[in-house]
Amino acid sequence: MTMAEQQIATSVLVIGTGGGGLRAAIELAERGVEVLALGKRPRNDAHTSLAAGGINAALATMDPEDTWQQHAADTLQESYLLANPDTVRIVAEGAAQGIADLERYGMPFAREADGRISQRFFGAHTYRRTAFAGDYTGLEIQRTLVNRAVQLGVPILDNVYVTRILVRDNTVFGAYGFDLDTGKRYVIHADAVILAAGGHTRIWRRTSSRRDENTGDSFRLAVTAGGRIRDPELVQFHPSGLLEPENAAGTLVSEAARGEGGQLRNALGERFMARYDAERMELSTRDRVALAAYTEIKEGRGTPKGGVWLDVSHLPRETIMQRLPRVYQTLLELQMLDITQQPIEIAPTAHYSMGGVWVRAEDHSTGVDGLYALGEAASGLHGANRLGGNSLIELLVFGRIVGEEAAKYSVNRESQQRSAEIVGEARAEVDGLLAADGPENVRALQRALRDTLTARAGVVRDEAGLLAGIAELGEIEARTAQIGVHPDIAGFQDLAHAFDLKSSALAARATLDAALERRESRGCHNRSDYPDLDESLQVNLVWSGPGEITRERIPAIPAEIRALMRDDISTEGKLVE
Repeated sequence: MTMAEQQIATSVLVIGTGGGGLRAAIELAERGVEVLALGKRPRNDAHTSLAAGGINAALATMDPEDTWQQHAADTLQESYLLANPDTVRIVAEGAAQGIADLERYGMPFAREADGRISQRFFGAHTYRRTAFAGDYTGLEIQRTLVNRAVQLGVPILDNVYVTRILVRDNTVFGAYGFDLDTGKRYVIHADAVILAAGGHTRIWRRTSSRRDENTGDSFRLAVTAGGRIRDPELVQFHPSGLLEPENAAGTLVSEAARGEGGQLRNALGERFMARYDAERMELSTRDRVALAAYTEIKEGRGTPKGGVWLDVSHLPRETIMQRLPRVYQTLLELQMLDITQQPIEIAPTAHYSMGGVWVRAEDHSTGVDGLYALGEAASGLHGANRLGGNSLIELLVFGRIVGEEAAKYSVNRESQQRSAEIVGEARAEVDGLLAADGPENVRALQRALRDTLTARAGVVRDEAGLLAGIAELGEIEARTAQIGVHPDIAGFQDLAHAFDLKSSALAARATLDAALERRESRGCHNRSDYPDLDESLQVNLVWSGPGEITRERIPAIPAEIRALMRDDISTEGKLVE
């Protein structure tokens, strides 16, 4: 029996109510275009709210020498030349406008005594260009955007799970989904769809994402709509994830803790970063710090629970309470640990998808007419290593641009071709899963998948492990055909988990395929069997299905930006296996 379906029509549908989705929805509403935003978790609790450290823009308030060109140069430098220079230019140049938009909406930035927005150093930035609000910047951005969306009367549906983007003849005409509480189905007709549903870091066992988010939904929705995935193997492992309690493993200790002077030590008490980046020490790039910690642990110098120590206890108590209140609070709540007195046990944790849906740099269109992607769902800005603070500004800059582009696209549509047959396929997919009564448990399969990715495609990878991972994934996919789905009085979470598993399997397949193809070590991608950079692999890998990978040339870096970059794109101090 098929549940009741509600038909909704809107000009533009936004999937995902984090910073990117909301900024796009705000842009559409301000332009007078009808928009509907929906997310699978409550709007105030979107993943953006977890972002701690800050948001980048070359405002030059603290360091007058800073320019957007230097911001672009730093971003390209740290991407190991895999970021798209056009994407980088658009974000760096549009960043000040992004901050001004937030100010206009009422964002409470930390300020200097004279009223200017305060900016702090973040790892690998030439100047202080990270604006912040304590160490809960993302939470304030999310609140600010939700408030602005409410002011503008943007309809937001919480707890709606999108199962498919509806496409006919390579042209979007809407999406299909269900309510997580009641199971009620939605057929949403739209001229354009904006995909802002996050990344795929939940396919690892230790991750900074919470349960049931970043399961690769964006990847599956885009690929089933006819889109492609770029650089899925490029995943940032944040150096400082908590090891316990088990249910919060991977929870981040903000990079701000290192920015404010935190020290990393191994079990012998050595400040081990001296071995890997003696100049920058704890303020080195995330990929290097994560690899350094991984290497210390692997070589037997780890802490009792298999991590390293992050210590801020030498800092004045006042500094910790003012600059790191959230870190202090989190450790007190989760571990009864007082960071003003004791060090924190941490280890690398899957944190951010630097690859994502293939998009054009200038407008973030996907090659499927009317489908756009942005934020962690999209690719192009970060290459093989993301600078802290760049992900939040990306949401503001491309949220504005994609909102504008989707508005133009919708206004210029002559007609909308729908298809009852395509809607029927989406309906049948949900019906089929609801009727599934096999012996396999969805949660158990998700755990198996996460164990595979953790063992085979973690911080360090090699050919044998990746091939084993692909074989294991094949077995998991075969078992997925035998799952049982049992919605209960508490809602349709079980059905959502089944779709999460489908998404995770597709994201895992893309990641393993691309990691196998990239036979080099570059940025976050460490191949112990190929420890050097390979010039011929300074390309983006575009995945369009199992085993289907093409190499895409990256545009040249403009001379004015190139001149501001260091010459060394080195792997020195990188792979010490």
